[in-house]
Amino acid sequence: MSNEDQLKALRHSYAHLLAAAVRTLWPEAQNAIGPAIESGFYQDFDMGDVKLSQDDLKRIEKTMRNIVRKWSDFRVWTVSPDEARTAMSWNKYKLEIIDDLASEGNEITLNDPGDFVDLCKGGHIENPAEKMLNFKLLSVAGAYWRGDSEKAMLTRIYGTAFFTEDELNAYLQMLEEAKKRDHRKLGEELDLFVFSDLVGPGLPLWAPKGALLRRLLNDYVQELREERGYTQVEIPHITKKDLYERSGHWEKFSDELFRIHTREGHEFALKPMNCPHHTQIFDRRPHSYREMPQRYSNTTMIYRDEQTGELHGLARVRSITQDDAHVFCRASQIEDEALRIWDIIDAFYAACGFEALRIRLSMHDPENMNAYKGDADMWERAIDGLRKVIAARGVTDFVEAPGEAAFYGPKIDFIGKDAVGREWQLATIQLDMSMPESFDLTCTNESGEKERIVMIHAAIMGAIERFLSILIEHHAGNFPLWLAPVQVMLAPVSDSHEAHCETLATDFAAMGLRVEVDRSGDTVGKKTRRAVKQRTPYLLVVGDKEMSSDKLHIRTRGSEEVMEVDKQEFIERISALDHSKSTEL
Repeated sequence: MSNEDQLKALRHSYAHLLAAAVRTLWPEAQNAIGPAIESGFYQDFDMGDVKLSQDDLKRIEKTMRNIVRKWSDFRVWTVSPDEARTAMSWNKYKLEIIDDLASEGNEITLNDPGDFVDLCKGGHIENPAEKMLNFKLLSVAGAYWRGDSEKAMLTRIYGTAFFTEDELNAYLQMLEEAKKRDHRKLGEELDLFVFSDLVGPGLPLWAPKGALLRRLLNDYVQELREERGYTQVEIPHITKKDLYERSGHWEKFSDELFRIHTREGHEFALKPMNCPHHTQIFDRRPHSYREMPQRYSNTTMIYRDEQTGELHGLARVRSITQDDAHVFCRASQIEDEALRIWDIIDAFYAACGFEALRIRLSMHDPENMNAYKGDADMWERAIDGLRKVIAARGVTDFVEAPGEAAFYGPKIDFIGKDAVGREWQLATIQLDMSMPESFDLTCTNESGEKERIVMIHAAIMGAIERFLSILIEHHAGNFPLWLAPVQVMLAPVSDSHEAHCETLATDFAAMGLRVEVDRSGDTVGKKTRRAVKQRTPYLLVVGDKEMSSDKLHIRTRGSEEVMEVDKQEFIERISALDHSKSTEL
Protein backbone atom coordinates (compact mmCIF):
# COMPACT_ATOMS: atom_id res chain seq x y z
CA MET A 1 0.00 0.00 0.00
CA SER A 2 1.39 3.43 -0.98
CA ASN A 3 1.93 6.16 1.62
CA GLU A 4 -1.03 8.05 0.16
CA ASP A 5 -3.27 4.98 0.44
CA GLN A 6 -2.10 4.35 4.01
CA LEU A 7 -2.93 7.92 5.00
CA LYS A 8 -6.34 7.59 3.35
CA ALA A 9 -6.98 4.36 5.30
CA LEU A 10 -5.88 6.06 8.53
CA ARG A 11 -8.22 9.00 8.01
CA HIS A 12 -11.12 6.79 6.99
CA SER A 13 -10.61 4.84 10.22
CA TYR A 14 -10.83 8.10 12.16
CA ALA A 15 -14.25 8.76 10.58
CA HIS A 16 -15.44 5.50 12.19
CA LEU A 17 -13.84 6.51 15.49
CA LEU A 18 -15.60 9.86 15.34
CA ALA A 19 -18.92 8.11 14.72
CA ALA A 20 -18.33 5.80 17.68
CA ALA A 21 -17.53 8.73 19.99
CA VAL A 22 -20.56 10.78 18.99
CA ARG A 23 -22.80 7.73 19.42
CA THR A 24 -21.30 7.18 22.86
CA LEU A 25 -22.03 10.75 23.93
CA TRP A 26 -25.39 11.03 22.14
CA PRO A 27 -26.83 7.50 21.71
CA GLU A 28 -29.75 8.73 19.60
CA ALA A 29 -27.42 10.18 16.95
CA GLN A 30 -27.35 8.46 13.54
CA ASN A 31 -24.14 8.57 11.52
CA ALA A 32 -24.56 8.81 7.77
CA ILE A 33 -21.32 8.82 5.74
CA GLY A 34 -17.71 9.42 6.76
CA PRO A 35 -15.05 9.45 4.05
CA ALA A 36 -11.40 10.37 4.05
CA ILE A 37 -10.79 13.63 2.19
CA GLU A 38 -7.65 15.39 1.01
CA SER A 39 -7.23 17.39 4.23
CA GLY A 40 -8.46 14.75 6.68
CA PHE A 41 -11.89 13.25 7.20
CA TYR A 42 -15.47 14.07 8.11
CA GLN A 43 -18.56 12.32 9.40
CA ASP A 44 -22.18 13.37 8.91
CA PHE A 45 -24.73 12.94 11.70
CA ASP A 46 -28.44 13.31 12.27
CA MET A 47 -28.33 14.75 15.78
CA GLY A 48 -32.07 15.14 16.25
CA ASP A 49 -32.66 18.20 18.44
CA VAL A 50 -29.03 18.40 19.59
CA LYS A 51 -27.08 21.38 18.22
CA LEU A 52 -23.34 20.77 18.18
CA SER A 53 -20.86 23.66 18.30
CA GLN A 54 -17.10 24.15 18.31
CA ASP A 55 -17.23 23.88 22.10
CA ASP A 56 -18.27 20.22 21.82
CA LEU A 57 -15.24 19.15 19.82
CA LYS A 58 -12.81 18.79 22.73
CA ARG A 59 -15.29 16.56 24.54
CA ILE A 60 -15.68 14.39 21.44
CA GLU A 61 -11.88 14.21 20.98
CA LYS A 62 -11.43 13.01 24.56
CA THR A 63 -14.03 10.29 24.01
CA MET A 64 -12.31 9.24 20.77
CA ARG A 65 -8.99 8.82 22.60
CA ASN A 66 -10.63 6.69 25.27
CA ILE A 67 -12.40 4.47 22.75
CA VAL A 68 -9.46 3.82 20.41
CA ARG A 69 -7.32 2.39 23.21
CA LYS A 70 -9.60 -0.68 23.16
CA TRP A 71 -9.69 -1.11 19.39
CA SER A 72 -7.96 -3.90 17.50
CA ASP A 73 -7.79 -4.47 13.73
CA PHE A 74 -11.00 -3.79 11.83
CA ARG A 75 -12.87 -7.01 11.14
CA VAL A 76 -14.73 -6.82 7.81
CA TRP A 77 -17.29 -9.42 6.67
CA THR A 78 -19.83 -9.79 3.89
CA VAL A 79 -23.53 -9.96 4.77
CA SER A 80 -26.83 -10.36 2.95
CA PRO A 81 -29.11 -7.31 2.55
CA ASP A 82 -31.42 -8.66 5.26
CA GLU A 83 -28.52 -9.23 7.66
CA ALA A 84 -27.28 -5.71 6.98
CA ARG A 85 -30.77 -4.26 7.59
CA THR A 86 -30.96 -6.07 10.91
CA ALA A 87 -27.55 -4.82 12.03
CA MET A 88 -28.31 -1.23 10.96
CA SER A 89 -32.03 -1.17 11.85
CA TRP A 90 -31.47 1.85 14.13
CA ASN A 91 -30.04 4.00 11.32
CA LYS A 92 -32.32 5.16 8.49
CA TYR A 93 -29.39 6.54 6.48
CA LYS A 94 -27.56 3.22 6.49
CA LEU A 95 -30.81 1.46 5.55
CA GLU A 96 -31.16 3.73 2.52
CA ILE A 97 -27.59 2.93 1.43
CA ILE A 98 -28.23 -0.80 1.95
CA ASP A 99 -31.33 -0.64 -0.27
CA ASP A 100 -29.32 1.10 -2.99
CA LEU A 101 -26.51 -1.48 -2.79
CA ALA A 102 -28.99 -4.36 -2.88
CA SER A 103 -30.90 -2.96 -5.87
CA GLU A 104 -27.61 -2.64 -7.80
CA GLY A 105 -26.49 -6.14 -6.82
CA ASN A 106 -23.38 -4.84 -5.02
CA GLU A 107 -21.61 -6.60 -2.18
CA ILE A 108 -22.54 -5.39 1.30
CA THR A 109 -19.96 -5.47 4.10
CA LEU A 110 -19.94 -4.60 7.79
CA ASN A 111 -16.91 -3.82 9.91
CA ASP A 112 -16.07 -3.77 13.60
CA PRO A 113 -12.80 -2.73 15.31
CA GLY A 114 -14.02 -4.10 18.64
CA ASP A 115 -17.17 -2.40 19.85
CA PHE A 116 -18.69 -0.44 16.97
CA VAL A 117 -20.36 -2.21 14.04
CA ASP A 118 -20.79 -0.03 10.96
CA LEU A 119 -21.66 -0.37 7.30
CA CYS A 120 -18.51 0.11 5.23
CA LYS A 121 -16.78 -1.30 2.16
CA GLY A 122 -13.38 -1.35 3.90
CA GLY A 123 -10.06 0.42 3.71
CA HIS A 124 -8.88 0.74 7.31
CA ILE A 125 -5.60 1.06 9.17
CA GLU A 126 -4.02 -1.86 11.02
CA ASN A 127 -3.26 -1.61 14.76
CA PRO A 128 -5.57 1.38 15.34
CA ALA A 129 -4.78 1.58 19.07
CA GLU A 130 -1.11 2.17 18.23
CA LYS A 131 -1.45 4.30 15.08
CA MET A 132 -4.53 6.46 15.73
CA LEU A 133 -2.90 8.95 18.07
CA ASN A 134 -2.37 12.19 16.13
CA PHE A 135 -5.62 13.89 15.18
CA LYS A 136 -7.61 17.06 15.70
CA LEU A 137 -11.30 17.88 15.19
CA LEU A 138 -11.50 21.17 13.32
CA SER A 139 -15.02 22.41 12.70
CA VAL A 140 -18.77 21.80 12.66
CA ALA A 141 -20.87 22.57 9.59
CA GLY A 142 -24.15 21.67 7.96
CA ALA A 143 -24.54 19.40 4.94
CA TYR A 144 -27.59 18.03 3.14
CA TRP A 145 -27.96 14.27 3.05
CA ARG A 146 -26.52 13.15 -0.27
CA GLY A 147 -26.04 16.78 -1.28
CA ASP A 148 -29.77 17.17 -1.98
CA SER A 149 -31.39 20.34 -0.63
CA GLU A 150 -34.72 18.50 -0.57
CA LYS A 151 -33.31 16.04 1.98
CA ALA A 152 -32.40 16.36 5.67
CA MET A 153 -29.78 18.84 6.85
CA LEU A 154 -27.14 16.90 8.76
CA THR A 155 -24.35 17.96 11.13
CA ARG A 156 -20.91 17.50 9.58
CA ILE A 157 -17.82 17.30 11.79
CA TYR A 158 -14.46 17.82 10.07
CA GLY A 159 -11.14 16.57 11.40
CA THR A 160 -7.60 15.94 10.30
CA ALA A 161 -5.10 13.21 11.16
CA PHE A 162 -1.51 12.18 10.48
CA PHE A 163 0.81 9.35 11.40
CA THR A 164 3.17 11.58 13.40
CA GLU A 165 2.75 14.41 15.88
CA ASP A 166 5.17 16.60 13.92
CA GLU A 167 3.07 16.27 10.76
CA LEU A 168 -0.08 17.14 12.67
CA ASN A 169 1.50 20.17 14.34
CA ALA A 170 2.87 21.42 11.01
CA TYR A 171 -0.57 21.14 9.45
CA LEU A 172 -2.27 22.94 12.35
CA GLN A 173 0.34 25.70 12.16
CA MET A 174 -0.38 26.01 8.45
CA LEU A 175 -4.11 26.38 9.23
CA GLU A 176 -3.35 29.18 11.69
CA GLU A 177 -1.29 31.00 9.06
CA ALA A 178 -4.07 30.43 6.52
CA LYS A 179 -6.59 32.08 8.89
CA LYS A 180 -4.46 35.23 8.92
CA ARG A 181 -4.48 35.18 5.11
CA ASP A 182 -8.20 34.42 4.72
CA HIS A 183 -9.21 36.14 1.49
CA ARG A 184 -12.62 37.06 2.92
CA LYS A 185 -10.99 39.10 5.71
CA LEU A 186 -8.32 40.59 3.44
CA GLY A 187 -10.85 41.34 0.72
CA GLU A 188 -12.70 43.56 3.18
CA GLU A 189 -9.51 45.18 4.53
CA LEU A 190 -8.25 45.95 1.03
CA ASP A 191 -11.69 47.06 -0.19
CA LEU A 192 -11.75 44.58 -3.08
CA PHE A 193 -15.23 43.01 -3.01
CA VAL A 194 -18.41 42.73 -1.00
CA PHE A 195 -21.36 40.36 -0.68
CA SER A 196 -24.86 41.78 -0.29
CA ASP A 197 -27.83 40.01 1.28
CA LEU A 198 -30.05 41.89 -1.15
CA VAL A 199 -28.10 40.60 -4.18
CA GLY A 200 -27.77 37.06 -2.80
CA PRO A 201 -25.16 34.59 -1.53
CA GLY A 202 -22.43 33.50 -3.90
CA LEU A 203 -22.74 36.66 -6.01
CA PRO A 204 -19.75 38.90 -5.28
CA LEU A 205 -19.82 42.61 -6.05
CA TRP A 206 -16.49 44.13 -7.05
CA ALA A 207 -15.37 47.47 -5.63
CA PRO A 208 -13.13 49.67 -7.82
CA LYS A 209 -9.84 48.18 -6.55
CA GLY A 210 -11.11 44.62 -6.91
CA ALA A 211 -12.45 45.30 -10.40
CA LEU A 212 -9.06 46.77 -11.34
CA LEU A 213 -7.29 43.67 -10.02
CA ARG A 214 -9.55 41.43 -12.13
CA ARG A 215 -8.91 43.56 -15.20
CA LEU A 216 -5.12 43.55 -14.74
CA LEU A 217 -5.07 39.76 -14.50
CA ASN A 218 -7.36 39.24 -17.46
CA ASP A 219 -5.59 41.83 -19.62
CA TYR A 220 -2.33 39.95 -19.14
CA VAL A 221 -3.92 36.64 -20.07
CA GLN A 222 -5.41 38.21 -23.20
CA GLU A 223 -2.08 39.86 -24.07
CA LEU A 224 -0.36 36.47 -23.88
CA ARG A 225 -3.09 34.91 -26.00
CA GLU A 226 -3.11 37.61 -28.65
CA GLU A 227 0.65 37.17 -29.06
CA ARG A 228 -0.13 33.57 -30.00
CA GLY A 229 -2.91 34.19 -32.49
CA TYR A 230 -6.09 34.15 -30.39
CA THR A 231 -9.01 36.37 -31.33
CA GLN A 232 -11.77 37.41 -28.95
CA VAL A 233 -15.38 36.36 -29.39
CA GLU A 234 -18.50 37.13 -27.37
CA ILE A 235 -21.57 35.09 -26.49
CA PRO A 236 -24.90 35.60 -24.69
CA HIS A 237 -25.46 34.56 -21.09
CA ILE A 238 -28.46 32.36 -21.82
CA THR A 239 -29.20 29.59 -24.27
CA LYS A 240 -31.98 27.33 -25.42
CA LYS A 241 -32.18 23.94 -23.79
CA ASP A 242 -31.38 22.33 -27.17
CA LEU A 243 -27.73 23.48 -27.22
CA TYR A 244 -26.89 21.92 -23.87
CA GLU A 245 -28.82 18.77 -24.61
CA ARG A 246 -26.63 18.27 -27.68
CA SER A 247 -23.41 19.01 -25.73
CA GLY A 248 -24.34 16.85 -22.73
CA HIS A 249 -24.31 19.71 -20.23
CA TRP A 250 -28.07 19.63 -19.69
CA GLU A 251 -27.88 16.11 -18.31
CA LYS A 252 -24.55 16.59 -16.54
CA PHE A 253 -25.42 19.89 -14.84
CA SER A 254 -29.20 19.51 -14.58
CA ASP A 255 -29.17 20.11 -10.81
CA GLU A 256 -26.94 23.18 -11.11
CA LEU A 257 -28.75 25.05 -13.87
CA PHE A 258 -30.57 28.33 -13.39
CA ARG A 259 -33.54 27.72 -15.68
CA ILE A 260 -35.59 30.37 -17.45
CA HIS A 261 -39.12 29.83 -18.78
CA THR A 262 -40.30 32.34 -21.37
CA ARG A 263 -43.83 33.69 -21.84
CA GLU A 264 -44.07 31.61 -25.01
CA GLY A 265 -43.31 28.39 -23.15
CA HIS A 266 -39.67 27.95 -24.20
CA GLU A 267 -37.03 26.74 -21.74
CA PHE A 268 -33.67 28.50 -21.53
CA ALA A 269 -30.83 28.36 -19.03
CA LEU A 270 -28.12 30.67 -17.76
CA LYS A 271 -24.99 29.17 -19.23
CA PRO A 272 -22.93 26.89 -16.94
CA MET A 273 -20.24 26.54 -19.66
CA ASN A 274 -19.09 28.49 -22.72
CA CYS A 275 -17.76 25.75 -24.98
CA PRO A 276 -21.08 24.77 -26.65
CA HIS A 277 -21.61 28.40 -27.70
CA HIS A 278 -18.11 28.51 -29.19
CA THR A 279 -18.83 25.43 -31.29
CA GLN A 280 -21.58 27.40 -32.98
CA ILE A 281 -19.23 30.26 -33.79
CA PHE A 282 -16.83 27.81 -35.41
CA ASP A 283 -19.70 26.10 -37.25
CA ARG A 284 -21.06 29.35 -38.69
CA ARG A 285 -19.41 28.53 -42.03
CA PRO A 286 -17.23 25.81 -43.64
CA HIS A 287 -13.50 25.89 -42.86
CA SER A 288 -10.59 24.82 -45.04
CA TYR A 289 -7.57 23.06 -43.56
CA ARG A 290 -5.66 26.22 -44.55
CA GLU A 291 -7.65 28.18 -41.91
CA MET A 292 -6.90 25.76 -39.12
CA PRO A 293 -6.48 26.19 -36.23
CA GLN A 294 -9.17 28.63 -35.12
CA ARG A 295 -8.37 30.12 -31.71
CA TYR A 296 -11.16 31.85 -29.74
CA SER A 297 -10.83 33.57 -26.37
CA ASN A 298 -13.71 34.82 -24.27
CA THR A 299 -13.73 36.11 -20.69
CA THR A 300 -17.32 35.88 -19.55
CA MET A 301 -19.50 34.82 -16.66
CA ILE A 302 -21.16 31.46 -16.23
CA TYR A 303 -23.69 30.54 -13.56
CA ARG A 304 -24.24 27.48 -11.40
CA ASP A 305 -26.87 27.00 -8.72
CA GLU A 306 -24.46 25.90 -6.00
CA GLN A 307 -25.94 24.91 -2.66
CA THR A 308 -25.85 27.69 -0.09
CA GLY A 309 -23.99 25.57 2.46
CA GLU A 310 -21.17 24.93 -0.02
CA LEU A 311 -20.54 28.58 -0.89
CA HIS A 312 -17.28 29.96 0.47
CA GLY A 313 -16.16 33.53 -0.18
CA LEU A 314 -14.73 33.78 -3.69
CA ALA A 315 -13.62 30.14 -3.69
CA ARG A 316 -17.13 28.81 -4.35
CA VAL A 317 -19.63 31.20 -5.96
CA ARG A 318 -22.69 31.15 -8.18
CA SER A 319 -21.49 33.72 -10.72
CA ILE A 320 -18.17 32.49 -12.12
CA THR A 321 -15.96 34.47 -14.48
CA GLN A 322 -14.00 32.20 -16.81
CA ASP A 323 -11.01 33.34 -18.85
CA ASP A 324 -12.05 30.78 -21.38
CA ALA A 325 -10.48 29.84 -24.71
CA HIS A 326 -11.08 27.10 -27.25
CA VAL A 327 -8.86 25.96 -30.07
CA PHE A 328 -10.48 24.17 -32.98
CA CYS A 329 -7.74 22.28 -34.78
CA ARG A 330 -6.76 19.16 -36.69
CA ALA A 331 -5.47 16.11 -34.83
CA SER A 332 -2.01 16.76 -36.27
CA GLN A 333 -1.98 20.23 -34.64
CA ILE A 334 -2.78 19.12 -31.07
CA GLU A 335 0.81 19.09 -29.83
CA ASP A 336 1.78 22.52 -31.17
CA GLU A 337 -1.40 24.16 -29.89
CA ALA A 338 -1.19 22.59 -26.44
CA LEU A 339 2.43 23.70 -26.11
CA ARG A 340 1.43 27.27 -27.01
CA ILE A 341 -1.07 27.18 -24.15
CA TRP A 342 1.59 25.75 -21.85
CA ASP A 343 3.82 28.75 -22.69
CA ILE A 344 1.00 31.09 -21.63
CA ILE A 345 0.51 29.21 -18.37
CA ASP A 346 4.21 29.32 -17.49
CA ALA A 347 4.48 33.06 -18.20
CA PHE A 348 1.30 33.95 -16.32
CA TYR A 349 1.98 31.98 -13.16
CA ALA A 350 5.59 33.15 -12.95
CA ALA A 351 4.29 36.73 -12.99
CA CYS A 352 1.79 35.85 -10.24
CA GLY A 353 4.55 34.54 -7.99
CA PHE A 354 4.03 30.79 -8.19
CA GLU A 355 7.00 28.48 -8.37
CA ALA A 356 7.28 25.53 -10.79
CA LEU A 357 3.89 23.91 -11.25
CA ARG A 358 3.32 20.20 -10.78
CA ILE A 359 1.68 18.31 -13.66
CA ARG A 360 -1.22 15.87 -13.40
CA LEU A 361 -2.75 13.96 -16.31
CA SER A 362 -6.42 13.59 -15.39
CA MET A 363 -8.01 10.64 -17.14
CA HIS A 364 -11.37 8.86 -17.26
CA ASP A 365 -12.32 5.90 -15.11
CA PRO A 366 -12.47 2.91 -17.49
CA GLU A 367 -14.75 1.10 -15.02
CA ASN A 368 -17.38 3.84 -15.21
CA MET A 369 -17.69 4.85 -18.85
CA ASN A 370 -21.32 5.89 -18.32
CA ALA A 371 -20.01 9.03 -16.62
CA TYR A 372 -18.31 10.23 -19.83
CA LYS A 373 -19.17 11.17 -23.37
CA GLY A 374 -17.60 9.12 -26.15
CA ASP A 375 -16.31 5.57 -26.32
CA ALA A 376 -13.20 3.98 -24.81
CA ASP A 377 -11.23 4.20 -28.07
CA MET A 378 -11.84 7.94 -28.34
CA TRP A 379 -10.66 8.42 -24.77
CA GLU A 380 -7.50 6.40 -25.28
CA ARG A 381 -6.62 8.43 -28.36
CA ALA A 382 -7.18 11.69 -26.47
CA ILE A 383 -5.08 10.54 -23.50
CA ASP A 384 -2.31 9.40 -25.82
CA GLY A 385 -2.37 12.85 -27.44
CA LEU A 386 -1.85 14.56 -24.07
CA ARG A 387 0.90 12.14 -23.10
CA LYS A 388 2.75 13.22 -26.25
CA VAL A 389 2.32 16.87 -25.25
CA ILE A 390 3.80 16.19 -21.80
CA ALA A 391 6.68 14.25 -23.35
CA ALA A 392 7.37 17.06 -25.83
CA ARG A 393 7.64 19.45 -22.88
CA GLY A 394 10.26 17.20 -21.32
CA VAL A 395 8.24 16.52 -18.16
CA THR A 396 8.82 13.07 -16.68
CA ASP A 397 7.67 13.42 -13.07
CA PHE A 398 3.95 13.92 -13.70
CA VAL A 399 1.21 11.82 -12.11
CA GLU A 400 -1.71 10.09 -13.81
CA ALA A 401 -5.09 10.40 -12.10
CA PRO A 402 -7.86 8.06 -13.33
CA GLY A 403 -11.34 9.40 -12.69
CA GLU A 404 -10.28 13.08 -12.55
CA ALA A 405 -11.08 13.99 -16.17
CA ALA A 406 -13.87 16.29 -17.31
CA PHE A 407 -16.85 14.35 -18.65
CA TYR A 408 -15.97 15.27 -22.24
CA GLY A 409 -12.22 14.69 -22.28
CA PRO A 410 -8.90 14.19 -20.43
CA LYS A 411 -6.86 17.15 -19.25
CA ILE A 412 -3.44 18.30 -18.14
CA ASP A 413 -3.85 19.96 -14.75
CA PHE A 414 -1.28 22.41 -13.42
CA ILE A 415 -0.96 22.18 -9.63
CA GLY A 416 0.56 25.08 -7.70
CA LYS A 417 1.66 25.36 -4.07
CA ASP A 418 0.85 28.53 -2.15
CA ALA A 419 2.93 30.33 0.49
CA VAL A 420 1.54 28.21 3.33
CA GLY A 421 2.11 24.91 1.55
CA ARG A 422 -1.38 24.17 0.25
CA GLU A 423 -1.72 22.73 -3.23
CA TRP A 424 -4.28 24.07 -5.69
CA GLN A 425 -5.36 23.02 -9.14
CA LEU A 426 -4.77 26.08 -11.30
CA ALA A 427 -4.71 26.05 -15.10
CA THR A 428 -5.92 23.21 -17.34
CA ILE A 429 -5.43 22.07 -20.93
CA GLN A 430 -8.32 19.78 -21.91
CA LEU A 431 -8.45 17.74 -25.08
CA ASP A 432 -11.97 17.14 -26.36
CA MET A 433 -12.77 14.74 -29.18
CA SER A 434 -16.34 14.25 -28.00
CA MET A 435 -17.96 17.63 -28.56
CA PRO A 436 -16.78 17.87 -32.19
CA GLU A 437 -18.57 14.56 -32.71
CA SER A 438 -21.74 15.82 -31.00
CA PHE A 439 -21.83 18.95 -33.14
CA ASP A 440 -20.37 17.36 -36.30
CA LEU A 441 -17.49 19.85 -36.52
CA THR A 442 -15.20 19.40 -39.51
CA CYS A 443 -12.81 21.12 -41.85
CA THR A 444 -12.15 20.35 -45.51
CA ASN A 445 -8.81 18.58 -45.90
CA GLU A 446 -6.25 18.58 -48.74
CA SER A 447 -8.29 15.97 -50.63
CA GLY A 448 -11.48 18.02 -50.48
CA GLU A 449 -13.02 15.67 -47.92
CA LYS A 450 -14.56 16.50 -44.57
CA GLU A 451 -12.17 15.79 -41.70
CA ARG A 452 -13.25 15.58 -38.07
CA ILE A 453 -11.54 18.23 -35.94
CA VAL A 454 -10.73 18.30 -32.22
CA MET A 455 -11.23 20.96 -29.52
CA ILE A 456 -8.74 22.09 -26.92
CA HIS A 457 -10.21 23.84 -23.89
CA ALA A 458 -7.69 26.26 -22.37
CA ALA A 459 -8.34 27.84 -18.95
CA ILE A 460 -5.47 29.89 -17.54
CA MET A 461 -7.02 31.22 -14.33
CA GLY A 462 -10.13 29.11 -14.80
CA ALA A 463 -12.59 30.81 -12.46
CA ILE A 464 -11.20 34.29 -11.82
CA GLU A 465 -13.03 34.47 -8.49
CA ARG A 466 -11.49 31.24 -7.23
CA PHE A 467 -8.06 32.20 -8.54
CA LEU A 468 -8.25 35.52 -6.73
CA SER A 469 -9.10 33.74 -3.48
CA ILE A 470 -5.88 31.73 -3.94
CA LEU A 471 -3.81 34.74 -5.06
CA ILE A 472 -4.94 36.95 -2.16
CA GLU A 473 -4.05 34.26 0.38
CA HIS A 474 -0.80 33.32 -1.36
CA HIS A 475 0.47 36.90 -1.12
CA ALA A 476 -1.45 37.80 2.07
CA GLY A 477 -2.63 40.84 0.07
CA ASN A 478 0.95 41.91 -0.73
CA PHE A 479 0.48 41.73 -4.49
CA PRO A 480 3.35 42.02 -6.96
CA LEU A 481 3.84 45.61 -8.11
CA TRP A 482 2.13 45.05 -11.46
CA LEU A 483 -1.04 43.86 -9.67
CA ALA A 484 -1.17 46.33 -6.77
CA PRO A 485 -4.31 48.48 -7.23
CA VAL A 486 -2.34 51.44 -5.82
CA GLN A 487 1.38 51.18 -6.51
CA VAL A 488 2.55 54.45 -4.97
CA MET A 489 0.95 56.41 -2.11
CA LEU A 490 1.98 60.04 -1.65
CA ALA A 491 1.54 61.38 1.87
CA PRO A 492 1.79 65.19 2.21
CA VAL A 493 2.94 66.28 5.67
CA SER A 494 0.46 69.18 5.62
CA ASP A 495 -2.02 70.92 3.31
CA SER A 496 0.78 73.13 1.96
CA HIS A 497 2.50 70.06 0.50
CA GLU A 498 -0.51 68.68 -1.41
CA ALA A 499 0.16 70.67 -4.59
CA HIS A 500 3.66 69.25 -4.85
CA CYS A 501 2.23 65.74 -4.32
CA GLU A 502 -0.20 66.35 -7.18
CA THR A 503 2.72 67.27 -9.44
CA LEU A 504 4.58 64.12 -8.44
CA ALA A 505 1.43 62.06 -9.03
CA THR A 506 1.23 63.44 -12.57
CA ASP A 507 4.84 62.40 -13.21
CA PHE A 508 4.18 58.87 -11.95
CA ALA A 509 0.94 58.56 -13.94
CA ALA A 510 2.73 59.69 -17.11
CA MET A 511 4.81 56.50 -16.82
CA GLY A 512 1.65 54.40 -16.55
CA LEU A 513 1.88 53.91 -12.78
CA ARG A 514 -1.08 53.91 -10.38
CA VAL A 515 -0.68 56.55 -7.70
CA GLU A 516 -2.84 58.16 -5.03
CA VAL A 517 -2.42 61.22 -2.84
CA ASP A 518 -3.60 60.83 0.76
CA ARG A 519 -5.58 64.05 1.25
CA SER A 520 -7.14 62.95 4.54
CA GLY A 521 -5.56 65.64 6.67
CA ASP A 522 -4.45 63.00 9.17
CA THR A 523 -1.00 62.93 10.74
CA VAL A 524 1.88 61.36 8.84
CA GLY A 525 1.82 58.48 11.32
CA LYS A 526 -1.82 57.72 10.51
CA LYS A 527 -1.20 57.97 6.78
CA THR A 528 1.74 55.60 7.11
CA ARG A 529 -0.30 53.05 9.05
CA ARG A 530 -3.07 53.25 6.47
CA ALA A 531 -0.64 52.66 3.60
CA VAL A 532 0.86 49.68 5.45
CA LYS A 533 -2.59 48.20 6.10
CA GLN A 534 -3.45 48.63 2.42
CA ARG A 535 -0.22 46.78 1.46
CA THR A 536 0.83 49.67 -0.81
CA PRO A 537 4.22 48.82 -2.40
CA TYR A 538 5.70 52.33 -2.01
CA LEU A 539 4.94 55.18 0.39
CA LEU A 540 6.44 58.62 -0.24
CA VAL A 541 6.20 61.19 2.54
CA VAL A 542 6.45 64.75 1.17
CA GLY A 543 7.41 67.73 3.35
CA ASP A 544 9.47 70.90 3.00
CA LYS A 545 12.71 68.99 2.41
CA GLU A 546 11.25 66.91 -0.43
CA MET A 547 9.71 69.96 -2.08
CA SER A 548 13.10 71.59 -2.38
CA SER A 549 14.96 68.52 -3.67
CA ASP A 550 15.00 66.04 -6.55
CA LYS A 551 15.34 63.30 -3.96
CA LEU A 552 12.40 61.22 -2.77
CA HIS A 553 12.03 59.68 0.66
CA ILE A 554 10.58 56.23 0.08
CA ARG A 555 9.38 53.48 2.36
CA THR A 556 9.11 50.12 0.59
CA ARG A 557 6.44 47.64 1.66
CA GLY A 558 7.75 45.21 4.25
CA SER A 559 10.50 47.55 5.43
CA GLU A 560 10.54 50.33 8.03
CA GLU A 561 13.65 51.87 6.52
CA VAL A 562 13.18 55.15 4.65
CA MET A 563 15.47 55.49 1.63
CA GLU A 564 16.53 58.65 -0.19
CA VAL A 565 16.35 58.04 -3.94
CA ASP A 566 16.71 60.21 -7.04
CA LYS A 567 13.23 60.99 -8.35
CA GLN A 568 13.70 60.19 -12.04
CA GLU A 569 15.75 57.08 -11.31
CA PHE A 570 13.02 55.76 -9.00
CA ILE A 571 10.19 56.41 -11.45
CA GLU A 572 12.04 54.70 -14.29
CA ARG A 573 12.98 51.71 -12.12
CA ILE A 574 9.50 50.93 -10.83
CA SER A 575 8.03 51.58 -14.28
CA ALA A 576 10.39 48.93 -15.65
CA LEU A 577 9.41 46.51 -12.85
CA ASP A 578 5.75 47.12 -13.60
CA HIS A 579 6.04 46.50 -17.33
CA SER A 580 8.19 43.40 -16.89
CA LYS A 581 5.62 41.83 -14.48
CA SER A 582 8.39 41.39 -11.93
CA THR A 583 7.49 39.92 -8.52
CA GLU A 584 10.23 42.01 -6.86
CA LEU A 585 10.00 45.54 -5.44
